[in-house]
Amino acid sequence: MSKIAQEKTFENKIKRYITDQGGWVIKYFANRMTKAGVPDLLACINGVFVAIEVKAQNGKASELQLYNVEQIRKAGGIAIVLYPDQFGEFKQMVDKINGCMRYTFDEQKAFDREVRT
Repeated sequence: MSKIAQEKTFENKIKRYITDQGGWVIKYFANRMTKAGVPDLLACINGVFVAIEVKAQNGKASELQLYNVEQIRKAGGIAIVLYPDQFGEFKQMVDKINGCMRYTFDEQKAFDREVRT
């Protein structure tokens, strides 16, 4: 299987897992009109921003990708470069995020009503 096919298969596994755990995820597609080096997957898991640069087992992140991972971390988000052999650790990370308290949807909606009055 090619490196691109390996990454796509792994990416789909990650997206499925995030969704199954109640998270939201989108695939970021880079082109000439968008910012280069943005991680492949952008997710919200239990109210936490998570960015994932997906790599095949033998893949390597570029300097720009690593720079963007670092910038997301500095901004308070979670950003990782994820390889297939780290999937178990990734699942533990998601479990930890899901175990934290969060500002519920209903609490957010109540806030919205208060702001509008």
